[in-house]
Order: sequence, then structure tokens, then C-alpha cells
Amino acid sequence: MERFEEEFEKLLEEQKATATGQRSEMLNRNLTGTKLLLKNLLLPVFGKSDGIVLEYEMKGPSGVMIFGDAGLPSLRIIVEEDHFVTHAEKVTRDRFSFERARARSVAVNGFVYFPFSRDELEKKPEESQRSLYELLGRIGTKEGTGLMKLPVYERELLRCAWLRGQTFRLGDVSEWLLLGKETCRKIIAEMQKKELVCSVGGSPKRCYEFHVSEKALQLLLKLI
Repeated sequence: MERFEEEFEKLLEEQKATATGQRSEMLNRNLTGTKLLLKNLLLPVFGKSDGIVLEYEMKGPSGVMIFGDAGLPSLRIIVEEDHFVTHAEKVTRDRFSFERARARSVAVNGFVYFPFSRDELEKKPEESQRSLYELLGRIGTKEGTGLMKLPVYERELLRCAWLRGQTFRLGDVSEWLLLGKETCRKIIAEMQKKELVCSVGGSPKRCYEFHVSEKALQLLLKLI
């Protein structure tokens, strides 16, 4: 419990330090629901908070900024905690319509909208975790997607990098694919040509880290 509190506060302070405008205000409100979301769902599933963006900000079709409790941008998923009292029992008609419009805006931005009730997170955390695991599994394994047309090593590299949710190195790829680094270097180079993987830092001759490209994410999420 104490360890979680420390990790959550560290994550919150790090994100407050870089937040501006309305997102900064959102991060300074009561985040009880978001905290529960991390404790009983996201951290048990992913094991760490890397890649999780609190109060993820995006622009709706009308230009109004909308926020999701927790964004997983590398996976294109918005996860939310909805309290029955504030989101159902006492909601006005206007608020109800706004919530539906907000969910549509998330979809328009190319994200999967994945909400949980507070009761589910508190009383059925294991079931909630299984639900998220199922989403992660199905997104990356649907037959007929462009992903399935890739060579098996490229496909597995993308799946592993996607589930990792952050940048990766040559050594990581070698562990994932059980291949030598020189072979993995050739696989990465080929994927760079296909614009499936992008380099981060380093130099034109030597790249230290990589991340999954937007094009690869679209294959994973069947957006094209």
C-alpha cells in the first residue's frame, strides 16, 4: 500500500511538472477514481506506470479539449473510472449528452474508449484486469489485419514493443525474438524502411532506442 502511494505521487508530480493550462487544473483536482484505476487495474496489468498519461488531453471535433482519466498513447487506449453517482444517478440530460459526445470524440481521435465503474474496480478487480488483458490480446491478433501479413519476426517485435508501451533497444528485441543482435539489427532496419519502427536519439549510423510508428499502431488497432 505504501509503495503504491509513493509510486502514484511520484507519477502525479512528474506529470504536474510538465502540464499546462486546463490539464494542469485537472491534475490538481480530486483524483480518487484515477488512483483506484492505477492501483486495481493498470499497475497489476502492466507492472509499472511507464507510458501512462494521467488526464490525457485531446481535441474534440468541435475544438473543445477533452480529457481521459488515464491515456495509453502508445496503445491508443483511454481507460476511465466512472462513479455511478456522478456519471449516472445524478447526471443531467445535458451532461449525459456531453459524455456520449466525449466518447465519440475519443473514437474520432483513433483511441479505444475503455471505461470501468468504480464498483467493478473495487469489488471485481481481477475481472476488470481480465477484461483489459482480453482487449490487449484481441487488438493485436485479429485475423485479416495488416499485422498478420507481416513476417513473423516483425509481427512479434511489434506485439512485444506495443505491450511494453515505451521505447525499446536492440537488446530487448534480441530477448523477445531469441535471435542474435546482428540478425535483430537487420530486422529493425527492414522495419524502418517500411516505416513501422522509428529511431529515437543516437545518430544516422547508430540508433540507441526505437519506438513503434503511427503506421504500425494503425496495423495493430486495425484502423486501416
